[in-house]
Amino acid sequence: MFEWIASPEAWVALATLTALEIVLGIDNIIFLSILVGRLPEHKRAAGRTLGLAFAMLTRLALLFSLTWVMGLTQPFMSPFGYDISGRDLILIGGGLFLLYKATIEIHQSVEGDSEEDDGPQLKKGSSKFFVVILQIAILDIVFSLDSVITAVGLVSQITLMAIAIVIAVGVMMFAAKSIGEFVESHPTVKVLALSFLVVVGVALVMEGFDVHVPKGYIYFAMAFSLGVEMINIRMRKNLAKKK
Repeated sequence: MFEWIASPEAWVALATLTALEIVLGIDNIIFLSILVGRLPEHKRAAGRTLGLAFAMLTRLALLFSLTWVMGLTQPFMSPFGYDISGRDLILIGGGLFLLYKATIEIHQSVEGDSEEDDGPQLKKGSSKFFVVILQIAILDIVFSLDSVITAVGLVSQITLMAIAIVIAVGVMMFAAKSIGEFVESHPTVKVLALSFLVVVGVALVMEGFDVHVPKGYIYFAMAFSLGVEMINIRMRKNLAKKK
């Protein structure tokens, strides 16, 4: 079980897989940070911890159910000539849910009517906390499914994949608070992050219909746009100092 410890190739694979899991978790942590930002200040830390704990448990559960997960890739119906598998349905459903949530969040950020659109069930603190965690858990399943299937294609040892998942979630837990506070304190960055969640939602739906969109293009666009926004933030601060 632990023979890989003496193998340099295994350590390289572990480092690669951990980095991949962290990259694949970027959209997850952005979604989590935005949702947790809507909780009362004293509940945000618990929301982040529970949300990322769900992400880790979901990925590990899927990892140790490999037979079932890989079975999801087998088509079970072909409407209009498209082969649809269980994975496809999960990706399409998750993509549509992400599109809905990101669009609602953008509308609330622009119009400033976050409490009105939440509905009466979110007015109470405990109910709001539960609904936010439930939404995070739903998207965790979608993001975890894709990352686990990708990991299975790269590494054959379950132990390595499990360790990579735990390390990646640990890194995300360490960075989640800083990312969340930064997004909340810069409204334009929040709208930019939500816009990318729309792009990720569209990509998930397209993946569900077997139209592959290289994640590298999406992440490059995210990094480039974020870099431009950082320059804008710095410029606004310099202009404010001069006034």
